[in-house]
Amino acid sequence: MKSQEDSSSNSRFTYHVFLSFRGEDTRKAFSDHLYTALVHAGFRTFRDDDKLERGEDIKFELEKAIRESRMSIIVFSKSYATSTWCLEELVMILKRRTSGHAVLPVFYDVDPSDLRKQSSSKEAFARHEEILKS
Repeated sequence: MKSQEDSSSNSRFTYHVFLSFRGEDTRKAFSDHLYTALVHAGFRTFRDDDKLERGEDIKFELEKAIRESRMSIIVFSKSYATSTWCLEELVMILKRRTSGHAVLPVFYDVDPSDLRKQSSSKEAFARHEEILKS
């Protein structure tokens, strides 16, 4: 039986899970299966490909969805870090950790140590850092 505290803390969240992934790497495979499993298990799950309408302010909507999620699952894949959108989501998610937002990293078809070695990832992080500074 759920306690009142559990019910009240869940009611302030629109989503249980915010799912962050690089679409071209995982959309039609792992991420779809993960999303389906989460939904079937009763977790309200946000993924940007089926929640955002064309013409919406995507960055604002993503920030809102992250704020309204209890936790995030980040599916790191080979080209996750080469996507500006993925890096933006990652920054937004990590900022929320200080307010109790849980983060679960999943490494799909990539070893965690490989991400540090990828020159394309390093370049993408450096470009993103320069954009944030300006």
